[in-house]
Amino acid sequence: MGAHTTINPVADYTAIKAKQNVAWGSGDYSKVGVTLQITGEELAEAMDMPADATILDVAAGNGNATLAFARRFSNVTSTDYVAELLEASGNRAKAEGLFVNYKVADAENLPFEDQSFDAVVSTFGVMFTPNQQQSAAELQRVVKPGGKIGMANWTPESFIGQLFKTIARHVPPPAGVSSPALWGSREWVDETFGTMGDVASFQPKNFLFRYRSAEHFLDYFRTFYGPMQKAFDALDEVGQDALRSDILALVEKFDTSTNGSLSISSEYVEVIIKRH
Repeated sequence: MGAHTTINPVADYTAIKAKQNVAWGSGDYSKVGVTLQITGEELAEAMDMPADATILDVAAGNGNATLAFARRFSNVTSTDYVAELLEASGNRAKAEGLFVNYKVADAENLPFEDQSFDAVVSTFGVMFTPNQQQSAAELQRVVKPGGKIGMANWTPESFIGQLFKTIARHVPPPAGVSSPALWGSREWVDETFGTMGDVASFQPKNFLFRYRSAEHFLDYFRTFYGPMQKAFDALDEVGQDALRSDILALVEKFDTSTNGSLSISSEYVEVIIKRH
């Protein structure tokens, strides 16, 4: 083997998913997830599905899109590979008297027949799968011809996209895994979904993370958002201080509040694809 030979790392998706499962199951993501509810409601409105449409929510977490579509009388199947998150979603559905079908499932290997659903949706969920091409193929496989795929995805330049980059500088991601924020790139979406469908809508939007202060945001995410909790756990005290300092600086950069609390503006895209 020559001295200049380079070997591209091949991702061990099974091992990565096992670690991700632990990360998302730690903390209590549902406490972060519920703050994003408005994005599920807006996606449900934009997709304009008829009542009784069959909807699959992929990587559904604690059910923001799931509940939004169920409130509009869709027949929703809600999936995630973290059972605790589906349980949290089920508690929310029960409190509202909504019927939802729940199933633990891997977004990269969905346990459904081809062309089973009128629409497939995901809000800030499927974008976190390590094998992005595989999960994108699965979304396209299970939706009916003429059906829709609807997503809310953080963009690369958004606050969350930059937060991923900041964390990655301190705790490098697994070899061979691309940034989740690719799902918020128009070029990537066109390339990935354009052969089997038409990108009917690619709408940039902004979500406001509202917290008491920058420190409140960081402590809240460090406590309840598993991936951030694990990032801090991977560092020694000096490393933790450095990561904390960098995150607080990023928060300050994106803070748009004028009332003395914290409003972090983070861009995302609402994507609707119509399957051929």
